[in-house]
This record gives sequence, structure tokens and C-alpha cells, in this order.
Amino acid sequence: MNKTMKKLSLGVSGVAVAAMLLSGCSSTSTSAPVKSKDTSSTASTATPRVSIMVGGLEKIIYMPYMLAEKLGYYKDAGVIVTLVEESAGQDAELALLAGQVDGAGGFYDHTLDLQTKGKKVESVVTMADVPGEQLMVSNRLKDKVKTLADLKGLTIGVTGLGSSTNMLASYNVVKGGNKESDYKPLPVGAGQTLIAAMQNNRIDAAVTSEPTATLLKNKNLAFTFVDMNSKDGTQAALGGKYASTSLYMNNDYVKKNPEVVQKLANAYVRTLKWMSTHTPEEIANMMPEEYYAGDKALYIQALKGQLPMFTTDGKMPAGDPENVQKILSAFKPAVKSVHLSQTYTNEFVDKAK
Repeated sequence: MNKTMKKLSLGVSGVAVAAMLLSGCSSTSTSAPVKSKDTSSTASTATPRVSIMVGGLEKIIYMPYMLAEKLGYYKDAGVIVTLVEESAGQDAELALLAGQVDGAGGFYDHTLDLQTKGKKVESVVTMADVPGEQLMVSNRLKDKVKTLADLKGLTIGVTGLGSSTNMLASYNVVKGGNKESDYKPLPVGAGQTLIAAMQNNRIDAAVTSEPTATLLKNKNLAFTFVDMNSKDGTQAALGGKYASTSLYMNNDYVKKNPEVVQKLANAYVRTLKWMSTHTPEEIANMMPEEYYAGDKALYIQALKGQLPMFTTDGKMPAGDPENVQKILSAFKPAVKSVHLSQTYTNEFVDKAK
């Protein structure tokens, strides 16, 4: 039974989280639980079960997680996956560390940050080699913000404190000759909550992905100030590629459950290959309609711009870990001592069928 749980609040107790995972309920922080989608009712009781929290299932950067379910690839791989949604990758990280879920769908940079705090997690599938993010600045500041130095004093919207969007915001502020403390990161999530924050002038800028970035532009609310969405833009902004969307898990879990991890790798590598051989329109047709935010044409437009970010084999691209380490070290000196070999593995994607 592949299941989806949406907007699971980390304020919920561990007992409640476990109960919802076992019952297969879908939950929001404000409404009563409803039944989750069951797409493999004939699965054997011996089939392994895995729960994965993703920092925003509707975001195109995390599309492979839901797409694998829609394509039936979890079932084909012989694993029952429960996808749990939260608005920020930081929430997925916290849930993983708390033992509430088995895996986290977030950015690779969390594995480095966590190692500096004595926590060992590793990416077992690397799905993208650019962030797929844009630093958007409010149109009301178009004449004021001209260089990175001008980010000083701004309130920048991020998905959550400690999130990858927070880290990318910090890097750009520091790159402009400022200190990390020279701006205010404000957690505003993504999608409509971020858009509302921009409309109400609660934030001056935001680091966000698609389809939110395109919605901001179409509503004439903000413009792209730093492009970390395209490969060329990422090269210019970050000095190289930046491994982003990943499935990361506790190193101990990976060692104890290699067969389960292999099944997940099989499903995701197959999904990435499918994405590389199908059109944006065909891919969009596989996704839930609510992900279109009421405008399928806009969703397809955004999808066309983001598809090049994804890898086709799930492997960690050469040089990516070193560049991520360099970026984070600019404002997190402790990251310089991270052992990169413990933050990712290609073992499972190399053997993916």
C-alpha cells in the first residue's frame, strides 16, 4: 500500500506520528485525518515498509517521489512507501533524526550540516545537481537591490530556519561582502504562504523553487535576482554544480537495511530515466491536479525550465560534494572538517535495475 500523508506537523507527538503512519492516514495541521491513497492493495504482508518525509511534494524539485508512486515503481520494486509531506527540508531532517520516518527527501547539504552536529546521514540517491532555486527580490525594490551587497538589511523568505533555502540565502548575503547576521531569514514556507508574505510586504526577497517562482513573476510581485535554477546560472552563482534533491537516510539504517535501500534506489533510478525520456506534458499528466495550483499551462512552463536539473542515474556527480562543502564553509566554518565520503554513496544506484 503506497500511501501519502500531507502536512504532518512536527508539533505532533512521536506516538501520534507513529499511529498515523501505521494507519495510513493523511493529515493536515488544521483538519481531521482522511484516508490516504492505496495503490497496491495486493502487496504481500512481507513487503518492506518505508516512510519518507519530503520537504514539499508539490514542488517540482521533489517531483520524483510522487512520480515514482504514480508510475507504480514502488510496487514494482517490492517496497511499500508512505510519503509524508512538510513544507521545508529542515522538517524532514528533524523527523528523520527523531526516528519518526525512515528517510528524508531534501537537499544533500543537510548531510554535511548534520555531520558537524555529530549526526551521520548519507544520500543514497542523488536526483539533481543544481538547486532548482531562485533568489527572488520584490519588484518594489527593483531600483534599490542591484548587487549582492544590497541584500544587507533585507528580510528574506525561506521555507524554514536551517533549511537549504536558508543556507543558500546566507551564502548569497555573505558572497556580497556582508555577514550572515546582516539579513533576517523569515520562515514562510512555499507556494501560497510565500506569495502572501510577498504581497503583504512581510518579506523583501525569497529563495524559492517552481512553481512558486513562476507564480511570483506572473503576478508581477518579484523578479529573479540570482538564478540557481539553471546549470549556467548555478555555475555563475555558486561556482559549480550543487547536489540538491536527494534521498538521505541515517548511515546505520543503510547498513542494517541494504535490501530495502536497494529497492528504493531501483524505483528512483527508473523514475529518473523515465523523466529523461518523456515530455513535460507527459510528466505533468502523471502528477496530481492540485499540484498545478489551478494553472496546468503554467505548471508545464515551470516544468520545462526545471527538468534539466535532474540526474538520469541517481549518482552523485563528481565534484558536487566538494563544491557544496565550499559553499557551506563560507558561513559555517565547521563544515570544512566534514568527511565527505560519509555523506553519500553510489553503491545502490550503481546496482539499480
